[in-house]
Amino acid sequence: GISAVRERRPEIPVLALTASATTEVANDIMERLAFGAPHVIRGSFQRPELALWISKGEDKQGRLLRILRHVPGTAIVYVRERRSTTRMAALLQQQGIPAAAYHAGLPTEERDRIQQEWTEGRLRCMVATNAFGMGIDKADVRVVIHLEPPPDLESYYQEAGRAGRDGQAAYAFRLTGPGDQERMEDRLAASYPPL
Repeated sequence: GISAVRERRPEIPVLALTASATTEVANDIMERLAFGAPHVIRGSFQRPELALWISKGEDKQGRLLRILRHVPGTAIVYVRERRSTTRMAALLQQQGIPAAAYHAGLPTEERDRIQQEWTEGRLRCMVATNAFGMGIDKADVRVVIHLEPPPDLESYYQEAGRAGRDGQAAYAFRLTGPGDQERMEDRLAASYPPL
């Protein structure tokens, strides 16, 4: 592992970066990376530029379109299933919004091409599963929209937090509708074996 490399080359500086590690996790990281002395620089979890909204109602697609028409700039729309990415991207394209679907089932070259177009601003909206996100370095995302509930609160914080990294006003919308609560409970129940 990395600690073995550190033993052989102790003169090479090591920096560990994480967006949301707890104190316990940060201490574990420093121990496993064989830091000479613990040293943590921690930023605030406060994001005053990011407005979090929950929108309840029947017509998620209509609300999605209204948001994208009223909030200019780059967007990410998160869904849970691969087939939803292609369906929603097609809907947005039909409405004149440059969009593409992104999920782990796409060939690597296609994922790279789509991400490059989005990063360069040639594509306004990425409709994605949670496969899209790690390593994203685009500061000017103006809106993140969850059409379905993320698997847990940490995922929501990570995904919503991809908006407004440039410090300018940004929005994270969570659109809820009929059946969402039941689907969340079913997913939770399926995650654990019965007693």
